[in-house]
Amino acid sequence: MRLVKAFEMQEMDRFTIQEMGIAGIVLMENAARGATHIFLEHFEPPRNARVLFLCGGGNNGGDGYVMARCLQQKGLQVSVLVLCERQKITGDALTNLNVLERMGLDVQDVPGPEPWASCLSLLENADFIVDGILGTGLKSSVRGFYRQVIGDVNASLKPVMAIDIPSGLNADTGAVMGAAIRADVTATFGFPKLGQLLFPGAGLVGRLIRVDIGIPGASADRVSNQCRLTEIQDIREALPVEGPDIHKGARGHLLLLAGSTGKTGAAVLASLAALRAGAGLVTLGIPRSLNPILENKLTEPMTHPLPETEAGTLSLGAEQEILKLLQGKNALALGPGLSTHEETVVLIRRIVSHCPLPIVIDADGLNALAGDRTSLHFGCEEVILTPHPGEMARLTGLSNSEVQADRIGLASSFARDHGCHLVLKGARTVIAGPDGRIHVNPTGNRSLASGGSGDVLTGLLGGLLARGLPPEKAAVCGVYLHGLSADYVAEKMGQVGMLAGDLLEAIPRLMAALSAGQWPLGAPPPEKDLYYPL
Repeated sequence: MRLVKAFEMQEMDRFTIQEMGIAGIVLMENAARGATHIFLEHFEPPRNARVLFLCGGGNNGGDGYVMARCLQQKGLQVSVLVLCERQKITGDALTNLNVLERMGLDVQDVPGPEPWASCLSLLENADFIVDGILGTGLKSSVRGFYRQVIGDVNASLKPVMAIDIPSGLNADTGAVMGAAIRADVTATFGFPKLGQLLFPGAGLVGRLIRVDIGIPGASADRVSNQCRLTEIQDIREALPVEGPDIHKGARGHLLLLAGSTGKTGAAVLASLAALRAGAGLVTLGIPRSLNPILENKLTEPMTHPLPETEAGTLSLGAEQEILKLLQGKNALALGPGLSTHEETVVLIRRIVSHCPLPIVIDADGLNALAGDRTSLHFGCEEVILTPHPGEMARLTGLSNSEVQADRIGLASSFARDHGCHLVLKGARTVIAGPDGRIHVNPTGNRSLASGGSGDVLTGLLGGLLARGLPPEKAAVCGVYLHGLSADYVAEKMGQVGMLAGDLLEAIPRLMAALSAGQWPLGAPPPEKDLYYPL
């Protein structure tokens, strides 16, 4: 599903109105009628319920005026507060405000703190609040009067519906611009906005439902847009289709470099996840002294003992042996548990720069590259990096907060600059490609905030690369399956206390279900609420 930035949606509106000839007031009517349906369906308000509309001076307020009319006609008691000077209201919004007044609805001008104070009783007595204060074009921090209104609404703890976007939320990044409405449900118009899917914004929109307001496909296609929310169909199309005569050699052979003294678990999880992803063969390269442990622990993956340092990590002496091991393999994954031993770091940089195969780099592999950012040159164009925000901060020289402030922009620029696919992990993982395409992943939950879950993802991605998926599809598919496995296990045992190893058994059944076009969870698919047809 297409995700848009604020200016992209504005351009679609402009094309529709100016070049297609569909009047803006028609789009406003469509938007508000769709939002009305969502309000009634979500809240199921009793007849005569009191609904307070808070409307600003732009088209967001105009949508509120139309919606107020629609709800009044459904038998609800509607009050409208106009939170700006009248002369600031123009165009379609003014037309619909005039309609309200001619109908005799309760409309009051509240352009500042003093009249707002006199209206607090309306807020206290309301059963529901509709937020039409600020729209998607917000660029500066919310201050003064609007900040006071937003604070009072949030403090009231009343059920809130946001029109298009919660006021105060940055539509592009999900950042809170000083203060933002906390909504129970948001009816967003045209297409979902990036900031509604990225945290912290995703935690403020409540239930997010898209309203088709009648933007023609020709208008949408005129706007260059490369951001998508991953959907079930994307995964079904990406997973390989196999014939009945498939054999292990045709499913690909992954070389995994992982583990060091004290970190053998990372190697175990990653190698098993690669096999669960469907790789036909996995060879685990491990420091020599740890080989007996891993041979005892692992049954299906093969192990290969490699030269080691005195600390039980891979040594520089393993380089030529690893380069020989790459022959006959289909992909390489490296990083989980390798350590930051200085000799191991040099080895990682050399292998990465000379590896001719598709490669996944995670954990200590990323740490090695971060120590010398001039080493971000790869021997192959098919490269996936999988940093969490802390690792991304080290790779870029930024702070964690700077990384989180613009996940989309940072991931996109990094992928372009370094010719790689970047998986920026976290709530709503972002996948960026060197061609500018962006995918936002909707699956997963807080159970993934535990040791070892990243190692499972590394193995998944490596296994899919070994099976022949190009890096973009492998990243999109692997991240979605990783999150979905956490959602699947959470349905059965809860989110707290889930282990990374619990994810492994779920992966094959989830791939089978998605390949067959079946949804495997009791909860609806993530994109289900993101579409409401007129």
